[in-house]
Amino acid sequence: MQDVEALVVSHYRSSLVERIRANGGTLEAGNLKVKLAKEFGFCYGVERAIDLAYAARRYFPPPTRIFLLGEIIHNPEVNEQIRNMGVVSLAARPTADELARLAADDVVIIPAFGTEVATRRKLEEKGCILVDTTCGDVMSVWKRVRQYSKEAVTSIIHGKAKHEETKATTSQATANGTGHYLVVYNLEETDYLCDYILNGGDREVFLARFKRACSPGFDPDLHLRSVGVANQTTMLRGETEEVQRRIRRAMEQKHGGEALGGHFRYFDTICGATQERQDALHRLLQEPLDLLLVVGGYNSSNTSHLAEMGEKQLPTFFIKNAAKMESDHLIRHWNQHLGREEETRDWLPERPLIVGITAGASCPNNLIEDAIRRLFELRGVALQTLLPDAGEPPV
Repeated sequence: MQDVEALVVSHYRSSLVERIRANGGTLEAGNLKVKLAKEFGFCYGVERAIDLAYAARRYFPPPTRIFLLGEIIHNPEVNEQIRNMGVVSLAARPTADELARLAADDVVIIPAFGTEVATRRKLEEKGCILVDTTCGDVMSVWKRVRQYSKEAVTSIIHGKAKHEETKATTSQATANGTGHYLVVYNLEETDYLCDYILNGGDREVFLARFKRACSPGFDPDLHLRSVGVANQTTMLRGETEEVQRRIRRAMEQKHGGEALGGHFRYFDTICGATQERQDALHRLLQEPLDLLLVVGGYNSSNTSHLAEMGEKQLPTFFIKNAAKMESDHLIRHWNQHLGREEETRDWLPERPLIVGITAGASCPNNLIEDAIRRLFELRGVALQTLLPDAGEPPV
């Protein structure tokens, strides 16, 4: 890890971002002011995962083959850098053909989101060398849902059923063969669940609605008698807390306050870094801003929630890199509600502007620097003239 630290820093560090942070998070020139959220970018778990991937390549040099399950984190530039080191990507849930190609001496990196229990068992049976970069906060959730399953408590998981982390978590809930889970994505699904708990309903309609978000053999008339709430660690804390409040209220109405302990469990499993970034953006949004840039991978859950927060208050553009700011007349940005990239024209008017910038926990500082440089470039300001020792942007 020590051997690769300098290499990792050279790829992802930004002295410019560090200088702006030291200056109170603000940089101003002409009629443009940029304000950075106090907390943004790489968290400890992401840094650890990347460091371990780099260290694996150093520790297991060619001709040893190294594979990665899916993506190390949800950032395309970082994943491309990992591939450039000769690490071969597999599906997050490897196909039979991919597993057949693996040999006992191959190295397989498990990403920060973790992997499903069945996948890990198959890799262990093959005799592969595993480099496990799973985030500690994710493993804390796993511990919780395993405990639920041992006590015949159904795990209600607030998250995205298709997300790698949630898939890994649900596999922990069923690892002993008897546990059950249900994934709820938002408050609308939570209310539907609560209504069923209180009033019952059409079992087949319920199962159809949660077809890809519940455990095999799930029976709402049986497995909602005792539930415990957990979550994907990168969801919005306020929404997760509201999910648990509504479910708690429904269980209390159903079973009575004195019996609640036998029917409802809840533990706070929101990632601390995720919450810090959400809190920092909340504070930034209290300041005067004309628009917000959110930088990060389009499939990053924690980044998408930052964009959601911004959208509620002001024009917000979710971009994966600075190249998406094609000109002051055209920006290409991600519309997460439609699941596609779209264009907005005349997004950067010539009048005096204050632009807020934040980034998800999987976005490196060098990409944030690129975005800052591009903003000022579109205003005709070269940062070398503003900050003579800022240096050239990283290659």
